[in-house]
Amino acid sequence: MSRHGALYQDIVPFTSRFYDKGKFGRIFPSLPPFAADTKKVREALIDIGKKGGIMDAKDDLTKDPVELITNPLLQVNNPNSPVMSAGMTFLGQFIDHDITFDPTSSLERQSDPEFIENFRTPSLALDNVYGSGPGASPHLYDQSDGLGIKMLLHPMGVKGKDDIDKCDLPRNSQNTALIGDPRNDENLIVSQLQVLFLRFHNAVVDALRAKYPSKSPGVIFTEAQELVRWHYQWILLHEFLPLLCGQEVVDDILNKGRQFYGWHNSPFIPVEFSVAAYRFGHSQIRPSYRANFGIANKPNPAPFFADIFDFSADPLHADPNDLRGGKRAERRFLDWHTFFNLGDGSMRPNKLIDTKLSSPLFQLPGFASADVISLASRNLLRSLTFGLPSGQRVAHAMRMQPMDAEVFEDLKHYKVNFEHSTPLWFYILKEAETQQMGLKLGEVGSRIVTEVFVGLLEGDNTSFLSQNPFWKPCLPCWEPYRNNKHFTIADLCRIAEGKVQISL
Repeated sequence: MSRHGALYQDIVPFTSRFYDKGKFGRIFPSLPPFAADTKKVREALIDIGKKGGIMDAKDDLTKDPVELITNPLLQVNNPNSPVMSAGMTFLGQFIDHDITFDPTSSLERQSDPEFIENFRTPSLALDNVYGSGPGASPHLYDQSDGLGIKMLLHPMGVKGKDDIDKCDLPRNSQNTALIGDPRNDENLIVSQLQVLFLRFHNAVVDALRAKYPSKSPGVIFTEAQELVRWHYQWILLHEFLPLLCGQEVVDDILNKGRQFYGWHNSPFIPVEFSVAAYRFGHSQIRPSYRANFGIANKPNPAPFFADIFDFSADPLHADPNDLRGGKRAERRFLDWHTFFNLGDGSMRPNKLIDTKLSSPLFQLPGFASADVISLASRNLLRSLTFGLPSGQRVAHAMRMQPMDAEVFEDLKHYKVNFEHSTPLWFYILKEAETQQMGLKLGEVGSRIVTEVFVGLLEGDNTSFLSQNPFWKPCLPCWEPYRNNKHFTIADLCRIAEGKVQISL
């Protein structure tokens, strides 16, 4: 890890020259790093994020995943959020994979976002679903009907809750997923989100073909793609961001404009966002999840409760008891009732946003014992490597009152002044915990995240916010929201899995 830090300290000196770079850059290019890159500082950051340290929720990983999910006594450091469902964490990960292409796992991203090439335009256009389209990415599309405008899927031949037919991603003979972004197969939940969007697109294509039978396949595809993208962008702007950042912050930025995130040529991904603010989701990951309610068309359906990682399992095992991706087995599917509000009372809550991470994230699989294998330590070290400013400096720059040093009492022990100059990622987690009781991001974090997403939409001339800011969803919404067209991720689930038929 120290070699990695030295490498990028040499290649990417802290200057303002990245502010106007079209791919990645900084919102606050003139702010200094939160600390000098010294051995003492690095050791302190590793210690803060170490297994068993102050950021470890200390989950009892000897317990069965069913008990970890259902026993409140085992969730003392992983408290439930009353406002966000379990699926929102992974929707956030899916969105992250959409806005920029980095072919490494989002749980272990080594590359400096100011140094690597961004292989996609930073936008919310579902390039991770569509690739380069039917012409340039034909392997992503179903050619069996001779049209090649629907997404390719693999029917699993099993049914889940509510008698819903389940699908997997298409895979080659070595089980590698044929999708627009390989990261969307890094865990079962994100891979099934990818399936959900593939099925959603196919449902929209079917509805358009039924209404306009004389239109060419190319025109149908283009119209379907726009409808899918715009409904997805609506969910981001009107459901995901209000839950994560607060409706008042979203409304303020939409009505009064962005104050801090801007560009001269085209949108870029700020390191304050990618390395700090948008890593809030690592705090929301639980050690275990209920993937499904069992295979409905079997005599005795057995629900699939799974750990994030099964450390005892052979990583090549075809069907481990965990959520790692890259596998196909008949029970490896999701019933979305657990993850989003489908109205039957099965939805599980998300974890609050705070400075505690679930214990499996302090022992990432697949790394040598000499590596720093704690996700928390890696995040903190990246803040140093990339020269991010402190949370206090960013708050001042945003004309906000920084949190008092007393809030960071647990950092005083390390004697490196972190209570006065706090790594931005840790500051944003603590801000959510202190200012919002973990229900959503605090004022610095919410402002950065919302401004970046709104800016990406405004900077994309194909988004609904650019083309038609008064547009509202035209696809069916759940009854309580039907009058105001409040289309949600749950509505997308119902359409994608055939519970709601659409006509246009």
